Amino acid sequence: MKFMKSLVVASAITAGFLANSVQAGTLDAVKEKGYVNAGVSGKVIGFSAPDAKGNWTGMDVDFARAVAAAIFDDPAKARFTPVAFKEAFTALQSGEIDLLTRNTTWTFQRDTKLGLEFVGTLFYDGQGFMVKKELGVKSALELDGASVCTQSGTTTELNISDYFTAKGMTYKPVVYESADEATVIYDTGRCDVYTTDTSGLAARRTTLGNPKDHIILPEVISKEPLGPAVRQGDQQWSDIVRWTLFALINAEEMGITSKNVDEKLKSNNPAVKRFLGVDADFGQYLGLSADWAYRIIKHVGNYGELYERNVGPNTALGLERGVNALWTDGGLMYAPPVR
Repeated sequence: MKFMKSLVVASAITAGFLANSVQAGTLDAVKEKGYVNAGVSGKVIGFSAPDAKGNWTGMDVDFARAVAAAIFDDPAKARFTPVAFKEAFTALQSGEIDLLTRNTTWTFQRDTKLGLEFVGTLFYDGQGFMVKKELGVKSALELDGASVCTQSGTTTELNISDYFTAKGMTYKPVVYESADEATVIYDTGRCDVYTTDTSGLAARRTTLGNPKDHIILPEVISKEPLGPAVRQGDQQWSDIVRWTLFALINAEEMGITSKNVDEKLKSNNPAVKRFLGVDADFGQYLGLSADWAYRIIKHVGNYGELYERNVGPNTALGLERGVNALWTDGGLMYAPPVR
């Protein structure tokens, strides 16, 4: 009898969960207007940047397209709104955008005080330093007394202050409102050093007059987990965005790519069949179709594909996987299983 009572309670909980999962919220609003509106950085090569024809490319862009693919079976149903750093959080809070995929660091205050929810880490990064080769500097420990360009209002300001203080060094801050301004000032020689996330340094270096004349120093002085954020209070929407990220990572771990995903539909591996919705419907818990994960990988690819085509060794940024490799390859990319 106790067992039967437990089943009744469990069934009631499940029914309640499913009812809550389809309540009106961001998903319904997105479906009604027919697209996902993602806030992105204005121009960060490899992460979000429009080409000469206005077509957006980059990891952050591809992630938004993956969310659109999960919902609409069409990655083109993602639209992009460039948001400056100081406007990004307000744009999300106000509902101007549905999702913030701008390369933004997940911090305590942003995740709690600002009413945002970071759903995971798309790219593990850390703050570094770029200098001209002609200075002959090989280490950040040689930067005592240097003038340092950076963007105001970002985590880089506090990080650099902490670093120089801890090392007993001094520096002259040269702070500008935008990363574009700071990059120009650095390139024209009005400061000795440019500092931001190392991925940002690699992206900014491609825009300099002579990129090969600049080096990124080996020191990484902070933790900068960059990831997508949504508004707090809409569990269904945060789950959709979170599990889109997990789907990208799980697909790479299982060897499912945009090229072989159709063949994988015939797999005898139970985990693969569950993931692709062949003999299970996990999409119902997200308010999506059973093949939500299949749609993501078919249209956008897995995490490794996103990385390689946007920031990998064969791109302008030339970044090795490093800590962004799968956990099975010594990296930090790890996702809960679909089961």
